[in-house]
Amino acid sequence: MVRREYVGVDTKMSLFDNNKKNTGFTIISNKNNDVHGGYGQGMLDLAHVSSIIIDEDDAYIDVGAMHAKSVVEKGIRFSTDKSTVPNGKPYWIIWASIDSNENGPYYAGMTACYMEIDREARRGYKLLVDHVNRMDASMKRKILLSELGEQQKKALRTLLMEHNPALWENSSAELKEALHV
Repeated sequence: MVRREYVGVDTKMSLFDNNKKNTGFTIISNKNNDVHGGYGQGMLDLAHVSSIIIDEDDAYIDVGAMHAKSVVEKGIRFSTDKSTVPNGKPYWIIWASIDSNENGPYYAGMTACYMEIDREARRGYKLLVDHVNRMDASMKRKILLSELGEQQKKALRTLLMEHNPALWENSSAELKEALHV
């Protein structure tokens, strides 16, 4: 397994360090605006969602995937027709959501999205609606990782355990069971 550096992440600090200024980009917030009910009402905060790329047996954090600009996605023209990418290499994007409980922060939601990329042809296959729905499911604290193979589960589990052991320890039995190989 080749270990990659985190892409687009300051590795000296945890992604989820509570002492760090919130740099999350709020596209929709669930805060109620009682004053006038106008702009900004009913929005979700992406500050506690991160993206992980799985490339065969290698898993690494790449925050660029939040906007379809991960290292593997850059310069690729995507289609919803899998037949347009006959030589595609399989990749997985994992949406990881963090929350806190009485024990501290933990991996609260985690979902997997499939895509194929042919770097040479600069073509790729993915279903954007599936990626959006899976990100939403992760934010709603769901664990949807059954599509991953043993190799991918092992790579993801290793990354989660090594990145922040406390987050892993505080996580649900459901997540740990989903990644048990």
